[in-house]
Amino acid sequence: MLRCLAIDDEPLALELLEDNIKQVPYLELAGKCNNALEALKFLQQQSVDLIFLDIQMPGLTGLQFIQSLTQKPMIILVTAYEKFALEGFNLDVIDYLVKPVAFDRFLKACNKALELQNLRAKKSIEEPADYFFVNVEYSLVKVEFADIRWIEGLKDYIKIFLRSTPKPVVTRMSIKSLEEQLPASKFIRVHKSYIVSIAAITSVRKSSVFIGTEEIPIGDNYKDALNILINKAN
Repeated sequence: MLRCLAIDDEPLALELLEDNIKQVPYLELAGKCNNALEALKFLQQQSVDLIFLDIQMPGLTGLQFIQSLTQKPMIILVTAYEKFALEGFNLDVIDYLVKPVAFDRFLKACNKALELQNLRAKKSIEEPADYFFVNVEYSLVKVEFADIRWIEGLKDYIKIFLRSTPKPVVTRMSIKSLEEQLPASKFIRVHKSYIVSIAAITSVRKSSVFIGTEEIPIGDNYKDALNILINKAN
């Protein structure tokens, strides 16, 4: 069962959301709010698994609301405006529904949330996963740790270079946030803009790490950690 919160400043839209939620067997409507500030107060008192969220609201927009959350439930945006889709997906929303929303499309979005919830529950009781998912052009793409050669950070984006394909996976996230997801036993940060797979390193020369013919710089702040790794292997 997914506990849900519906947020919309239009009474009719909120009523329709409530009706749709009640038709889905695995959804439980925990609350409904007319604006984002009211929703923030609600979340201080209760926790939910999934939020259905309008974007254009007075006071605090839906996108600003998402950015304000420290602990973020799954979120499905429900809006009359298509133009915010890219920004919404960059904030890791589950789906983006454009009003008026047909019930079958609403149900499809809910099924995505349920699948993700089940995946997280399964992951928590099993051994640590050997993969992760990233957002790429409105889709969640699976990346396996063993397939990664190196990762390059470019401001708000990262490129993940893989063994399985010559074209890197490009996604909007910081290299620091990805580094936190990677097992330290398999990856090492060698530069402010580069993380490399330890298994993929073929040689180290002065201020560079080589992965095959690819030369990756070693930053001064990361040389000690790399030297420790090399000495452990000797």
